[in-house]
Amino acid sequence: MTIFYPNGKPYKETDKAAKQCQNQSANYGNRGMTLEEDLNITNRYYLEEDIAVIYKKPTPVQIVNVDYPKRSAAKITEAYFRKASTTDYNGIYRGKYVDFEAKETHHETLLPLKNHAHQVIHMKRIKKHGGIGFVIIKFTHTNEVFLLDADVLIHYWEKQAAGGRKSIPKKVILKEGFLIPQKILPRIDYLRVVNDVYL
Repeated sequence: MTIFYPNGKPYKETDKAAKQCQNQSANYGNRGMTLEEDLNITNRYYLEEDIAVIYKKPTPVQIVNVDYPKRSAAKITEAYFRKASTTDYNGIYRGKYVDFEAKETHHETLLPLKNHAHQVIHMKRIKKHGGIGFVIIKFTHTNEVFLLDADVLIHYWEKQAAGGRKSIPKKVILKEGFLIPQKILPRIDYLRVVNDVYL
């Protein structure tokens, strides 16, 4: 199946990226679930316990070609990402709109800033209109998970755009962010931090 980005370029996994992915799965395969899996389980718990309604946003895809080898089976052979996505999760908690991005990094001392200007613009809008916006960051080497307010991300993004560093140092995250408790259920209890920081 061929998938295209909104700019029309085809999505391709390079040999280098495939090797990195294989190496990462070899190195980190026994280190537990991914941040996204943990957050999905956490959000399901929040929903079932009637604590909050927060969902993972689906990535919009436009299907272009479908093959029908049999009546009972259809195979998508070409598709496009309709538009660049904003953040990963959104919903409502205690009457407040909550919107956040989830980032996982294998770097021990920093969080790289990827080229996602649309996410930063989206977060600025959320904050401007009184919503709660933040980033949840997982450092895989130490299994630490932090909540970092969107304003800190926006600040570093704007510095990068003006020629500054292309990452947020972990020491800044330790100073400006909040360590999120991890347990069995909820897995990553980020709403406890939201209570303390925003409510």
